[in-house]
Amino acid sequence: MSETKNNVTVNSEILFFYDARMTNPNGDMDNENKPRMDYDTDTNLVSDVRLKRYIRDYFETNLNEPIFVTANAKDAKDRGAQLKKEGKTHKDLIDCRLFGAVFAESGDNTHLTGPVQFNWGYSLNPVELNESATITSSFSSGEGVGKDFRVKYSLIAFSGGINAHVAKDTNLTEEDIALFDKAMINAIPANRTRSKIGQTPRFYLRVILNNNQSVLKDLREYISLDYNTENHYAVRSITDVSVDITHLKSYLKENTPMISKLIYWKDDGIEIKGFEELMKLFEGKTEMVDTVVNP
Repeated sequence: MSETKNNVTVNSEILFFYDARMTNPNGDMDNENKPRMDYDTDTNLVSDVRLKRYIRDYFETNLNEPIFVTANAKDAKDRGAQLKKEGKTHKDLIDCRLFGAVFAESGDNTHLTGPVQFNWGYSLNPVELNESATITSSFSSGEGVGKDFRVKYSLIAFSGGINAHVAKDTNLTEEDIALFDKAMINAIPANRTRSKIGQTPRFYLRVILNNNQSVLKDLREYISLDYNTENHYAVRSITDVSVDITHLKSYLKENTPMISKLIYWKDDGIEIKGFEELMKLFEGKTEMVDTVVNP
């Protein structure tokens, strides 16, 4: 007997923090691979594509889940041909069910919109770059010469959501979302490459709404950062700041009638003012993510 899957039928809103210490969260290939920045505000930027790449790599490398956007295919058309040969469709792949895909088969371009989407992430603190000296490899030809720019410290916040109407089109299930919750916390630490090591998830919140019509504003609008340093540019670790979600608690309280549950995870190292009050406000409607996969 085949396992019954529960389709996603209600919307969710997502808030996610992680920090980056002496690392490059998202290099800009058009600017010497420097971390992406808004230099007018000294805000570190991270694209939604970068975050989705972490999650895709985690599914493929750590969970052995087949994905569409994989290094094992030269392009979308090649990947489509592989799936056809395997007797699979795009909806058999978890990254397509979550994020959608753009693929081409037999010259016909097709676009599958994903129900899980994020805005670009940005740092809550002003960020300084470590202006690295030139790095070289040991090749006598000079191959491998380049720059190694990193952020000194960046606490990055992402906002996103799950659209239940679109989820129906991709066959997204509650089982997929439960795995996605775990991946949001596990994926970044699993990507321990030279330029990415030094990044730590700090907080994850998914607000499950009670229908497929309601939406909330960008949850980052209701959070602020308090500093334990006199100079905001002197932040070098998570202990130098605390996040204040008091206004977020008030905003969610105002919208309690449309909220059915809070799914959350909090790292012990981060101080979040208003967190305990938020948990108490939704007592009986909260669930902490169990980060263990297939225990």
